[in-house]
This record gives sequence, structure tokens and C-alpha cells, in this order.
Amino acid sequence: MTVLGPAVAFVDLETTGTSATAERITEVAIIRLLEGEVVEEWSTLVDPERPIPEDIQALTGITNEMVRGAPTFEAIADSVQERLDGCLFVAHNARFDYGFLKNAFARCERRFEADVLCSVRLSRRLYPDAVGHGLDALIARHGLADPLDALDGAVRAGRHSALGDARAVLRFIRVAERERPADEIAAAVRRILKIPSLPPQLPADALEGVPEAPGVYRFYGVNDLPLYIGKSVNLRERVRSHFSSDYRHSNDQRLSAEIRRLDWTETAGELGALLMEAQLVKEVAPLHNAKLRRRRATCFARLVSLRDPPEVIGFDDIDWEARGAGAETLYGPFASPRAFRDLLESLAPGHGLCWRQLGWEKRGGPCFARQVRRCRGACVGEETPEAHHARLATALAPWRLPDWPFDGPVAIVERDATRGREEAHVAHQWRYLGTSSDEGEVLALATRRELPPLDPDILKLLRRWLEKHPGSARPLPRRALEEA
Repeated sequence: MTVLGPAVAFVDLETTGTSATAERITEVAIIRLLEGEVVEEWSTLVDPERPIPEDIQALTGITNEMVRGAPTFEAIADSVQERLDGCLFVAHNARFDYGFLKNAFARCERRFEADVLCSVRLSRRLYPDAVGHGLDALIARHGLADPLDALDGAVRAGRHSALGDARAVLRFIRVAERERPADEIAAAVRRILKIPSLPPQLPADALEGVPEAPGVYRFYGVNDLPLYIGKSVNLRERVRSHFSSDYRHSNDQRLSAEIRRLDWTETAGELGALLMEAQLVKEVAPLHNAKLRRRRATCFARLVSLRDPPEVIGFDDIDWEARGAGAETLYGPFASPRAFRDLLESLAPGHGLCWRQLGWEKRGGPCFARQVRRCRGACVGEETPEAHHARLATALAPWRLPDWPFDGPVAIVERDATRGREEAHVAHQWRYLGTSSDEGEVLALATRRELPPLDPDILKLLRRWLEKHPGSARPLPRRALEEA
């Protein structure tokens, strides 16, 4: 078991449901190993302070009567943390158990983080040809069941008990150690954990304190200008992945040779991290960031008339300040005129678009698409320009630049209940005006006299976010804006 490290904790929970934020823990089991030897088995029922659904009672065997009088999680938080501190956290479908514990600790206003090894993922790597990697499949395939578990009168230890399932995962690891070479297991564990191999110029504690939280991170070289800026919903996992032994990208190798220090900024959620990254990359243009830099070739397209082909217009050639409700329809943004042409080429066959109407052919007679039966005949008079124009507009509709869907500025609110963090991102007319957790500052941002220039990347971020989270935008009270 030392292949997993000197201190390991096998963990299993039973809960009132599947949502780590909405449901609660009803049982905890921890098996601690030091240098490969079991030093403690510990389990306890937990009062979830709410009724257990009947189907969950039937599955786990834990009834409302059983947890009545059991300690709450807050009462055992110290005991749980002491047993897990410094240990590799091993569980089956580990993100479930880990997520429940993180949320339970957060409700006690405590932080909990650990390196997490999932036995489902480990089984898939060590036994890729096996059918099924759920716990029942592992128990059946590897003979992990022990009839003495169900007869253990001192504790709940059968299947669907926390201790019984933790024991089964431990037995799976024991079997894998007998059946697979130690170096193969170690390599699989490193891959799953993304164990970092820090470059020698970084101090050994460089990654300590990087949180499991959304935010933006920065890598620096020998001066104060970042080499690279990135974002993630889990900073710790993403930063570590840059230095894992199996580099995903050649860029990571170059960064490892140049980096001298790093820092990070937490945000309340994913959108805050996306917006901050987009702004910072444009402000400082880090050497190793190819995306999100200001692209001079960014453009839009418009349909000028029924008979003229679509016209490409540069981003800087549009009077964004003059655009309001009812403005001319634009499509985009596109990275370049070539990108727009590529889009049209992909749309034309399926929509029966005419190459001459698109401006690709000047000669008379049927266009090439008509000759191969992919044009509906606008080039030879079998279709009116109006009909072709309508079909082209329909084909481009998903790329239409929408009007701002609100009467004024809005605050897009993100909350992280586990960290007690809330941020409001202020936006207006597809511009990002700033972020704050203070109501007065939010109003001040919303009433700035001049809007910043339209940023195509910010436009895309806001558009996608509002489409995916339509209820997240809070229109700001008109009276409050007027008073501000």
C-alpha cells in the first residue's frame, strides 16, 4: 500500500441524496493506513438534521430512527479532519464523497482540501478491458466480498454501509497490488492525481495554498510581466496539471523551463474567472497566451441588399456607440474574413445557396453549386433574389448579433455558498463594466458615463453565459441608477 504513499485514508459516506449542496451526510467511515498498515477503522452514524427519503432508507438501511440522537456533522468535524489531515483521500466515485465532505465542512465555516484518488478511475486504468467499474462490479470480479462484514455486530459493515464499502475499496487496492506491477499502479495514480513535478527553479512549497476554487492564475518569469495567464473552476487542479509528469502540451514544457513564481486570484464563480482572464490577457499580452489577445482581423458580416453578396466589415469600422435598438443586423464576430468564408462554405450545400449570390462567381450561366445540384437556381432565374436572401439570413441566424436584451445595465450574480462568496458582474450593451460585491460599487459601475469599447471575446462570453443561465442577470433598479 505504500505505492499510494505513506498516509492513506479510505473513505465512504452514506447520504440523504445525491446533491452535495442540498443533501446531508448520514454515515461516515474512515480506514487509515500508515506505511501500508491499517492503524484505525472508524465509523459513525450522523444526524442529517432532516428526514431521510424512503428510497434512500431502503438502499442504505439507515432509518430516521437510527440517526435520531446520533452526532451532527458539526459535532464530529474535528474527529473527521484529524483522521484525514495529511492523507491521500481514496474513495469509490471519490468526487461524490469528497464533495459532500467539502460542503459539510464549509457549512461549519471550515476549509477542507485533499489529494483525491478515485478507485473507479484507477480500475479503468489498471483493467481497461473489464466490463463495469462500479463497486458491485469490482466486488464480483475481484471477489472482494467478505461474509464476516455482515456479521460484524459492533458496526454496520455490510454492502451499502459506509464501513463495508470502504473495506471493499481497500480490498480492491490489495488485489491490484498483487495483480499489477507496482510501477504500473504508481504511474496510474500519478496520472489520476496529476502529481506535479516542479521545475527546480520553483521552491518546494510553490503550490501550497493554491485553492480548490474558481479564479485566475499567473505564471511569472524573471520580471514582473506574466508569462502566462489562465483560468479554471478549480485552480489547484489546473495549476498542478501544468507540472504533471505527462505534459499535455509543449507549451507546458516551455513554461516549466521559464517560470520563477506564480500567484492567483479567487473569484466567486466561472464567469468571474472568464471575464478576468479575458481582460488581463489583453492588458499585458503574456508571451505564452495565444488566445484572447486583441485580434485585428476580427470582423462581422452584413447583408447589404437582396442582390449583393454578404459584406465583411472590420470590427474597428463599426460605430459601436451609435448602435442601439433597431440597428442594422450584423453577424459574428468572426476571427477573420477567411473564417466567415469558411462558415459560408459549410452552410451553402445544406441550404441550397447560390455561389454567384454569395459573390464567389462572376461568369454567366449556372454556378458550380447549381451544376452539382446544390443550388436552388438563383443564378439561372429559377429562384428570386428575395427567396435566396431570406434563406441566407435563416442560415446565418445563429450568428446574428443580438440586441442587448435588457432596458439598461444588469448585475450578473455568482454565489459560492461553500466559501460564502458573492460577486456581481456589471454589464451593459455587451460591455463588461466591472465586478464588485458591494452594492454601492455595483451602482457606481453601472452609471459610468462612457462605455468601454466593445470586446468581441467579452461579447461571446456574456452571450453564451446569458443563454445558458438566463436567470442570473438582475436588472438594476432604475430609481437607484438615477440616484447614483
